[in-house]
Amino acid sequence: MTSSVPPSTQSAVRWFPPSYDIRVETVPIPQIQDPDDAIVKVKLAALCGSDLHIYRGHGGVDAVHTCGHEFIGEVVALGSNFGAKVERRPFLYSSLKVGDKVVSPFTSNCGECHVCRMGYTARCPKGKLFGSPALEGGQAQFLRVPMAGGTLFNLSDPSTWSSNLSQEIKQQALSELSDSSLLLLADILPTGVFAATQAINHPKVQPVVTGRPWPLCFSDSPAGNEVMLTQEDRILTVAIVGLGPVGVCATVSMLDLVATKGIPYRIVAIDPVESRREKVKAVYDSIGDDGKGRGEFVVLGIDAAKEQVKAWTKGTGCNAVLEVVGNSSALTLAFELVRAFGVITSVGVHGEPQIPFTGREFYNKNVSLDFGRCPARAMFPPAFDLLVKRQDVFGGVGQANSLIDRIVGFNEAAESYRAFDKGEIGKVIFDPWK
Repeated sequence: MTSSVPPSTQSAVRWFPPSYDIRVETVPIPQIQDPDDAIVKVKLAALCGSDLHIYRGHGGVDAVHTCGHEFIGEVVALGSNFGAKVERRPFLYSSLKVGDKVVSPFTSNCGECHVCRMGYTARCPKGKLFGSPALEGGQAQFLRVPMAGGTLFNLSDPSTWSSNLSQEIKQQALSELSDSSLLLLADILPTGVFAATQAINHPKVQPVVTGRPWPLCFSDSPAGNEVMLTQEDRILTVAIVGLGPVGVCATVSMLDLVATKGIPYRIVAIDPVESRREKVKAVYDSIGDDGKGRGEFVVLGIDAAKEQVKAWTKGTGCNAVLEVVGNSSALTLAFELVRAFGVITSVGVHGEPQIPFTGREFYNKNVSLDFGRCPARAMFPPAFDLLVKRQDVFGGVGQANSLIDRIVGFNEAAESYRAFDKGEIGKVIFDPWK
């Protein structure tokens, strides 16, 4: 085992049951417990919308724990399973070194089981969620990462992941991107990319993308006497429900996908909170034509959005709806907006309430529902590529068009949780050493 972790204490943001109780405490620095462990010195950690479920007492959690599942930092200790020429295991067991800069997905994952090999890393049977009683979180000065060779992204060695960018461009980008920007790779940017990617690649969206009706959209066979699509049919209509930080990422990703694929579109971004709507308007205005293609984009409240979709589609509804909130009212709105043979992609973290649809409603509308947690580890490559491309949105801090609103110390943790919960601020990042 290689180690440079001092055997002392650290500051950490801790949640106390039953709800709304955030404290900064002095706790022991974690140590290596398993040969696959890494200890990471946290440079920055973030406050995520998902953290609010536990904060509000809605997460089914009743144990004190260190908060946070988004962090970037430096490896300061590695278990004994890390070393040269480790065969038949994730590559980082051979290549990761003390001193490497790393960012982590919000869950640990082994990278070796069938589920991980398929790319569904968020549901690794051995995986645990950072910032929960099962695994201490990243809003601390140090944390332990289990199964680190299958979990971490090594930002010091861009050869360890695939990309549409060249090695030279990746290396240059890593030398220029700020840690606060790279931190977005831990959760919210992969989740936004995941939502948009699922929607635009869904079978029920393919007639719009390919210009061929169902089921010819899956075939190379020549057209016969089938009714062909009109230009109006080829316009992709999408609603994005929820414009918090993940909603911003989903919006930017969807705009980039339609621009890259040359798909004409109509997109409505929806949120009842005016400050979030104004943020997304500023984000859209800052994006060049390379990132938003040719289409119509509006940002509206709930009732106005319903009327807009009705006017655009003559009452038919959206081809796809991205639900990025995580509650029943957002799902209800998504169901109202989606057309028959449409798709709802839900990436919001939902609690115990039942899904607000009946089997009959689903059957009568032929709606597909993609639901659940983003496999952030698998989504890292496309998220990184988008991060590099859209530094106009993801690179700054505190501007009207910046996804990140502020960087603060742990002394502002309790107030940041309160203000974020009330919608008074957007994305907050903690500097544990400030």
